[in-house]
Amino acid sequence: MTQNASSRNVVERIAEIIAPYAGREGPAMPMLHAIQAAFGYVPEAAVPVVAQALNLSRAEVHGIVSFYHDFRHEPAGRTVLKLCRAEACQSFGADRIAAHATERLGISWHETTADGAVTLEPVFCLGLCAAAPCGMVGDRSVARLTNARLDAILEDVR
Repeated sequence: MTQNASSRNVVERIAEIIAPYAGREGPAMPMLHAIQAAFGYVPEAAVPVVAQALNLSRAEVHGIVSFYHDFRHEPAGRTVLKLCRAEACQSFGADRIAAHATERLGISWHETTADGAVTLEPVFCLGLCAAAPCGMVGDRSVARLTNARLDAILEDVR
């Protein structure tokens, strides 16, 4: 398949994904979330398609995608590890856990390991303050993180 045919297929798929949201009130976020759910990220090709569907400029749609940290610009790793950066978790050692995670994985925030296994993301409060420090592994909450517990989690997901 040529690059142009592949691009056309992506644009057609994006148009299919956003079609059910047409005519709804406030459809930009649901459209972008649906696109990310389908692709694992919001492809650059989605910006003009969404802009045209909503009668917005490409800059406005790009602004939405770049403002919200949950929208990805490239695919995430097989597992997304989110570590809480909020005050309660910091007071219970979240900075130590984060430093250990970045060292162990060899990546920084918003990066993915070279093997594509883990993407590391900061998150600002998961509502588990009484069990700080905490995080999420995929869609599973983890509480009372220690370096040893994080190591075990990383072994499981790699």
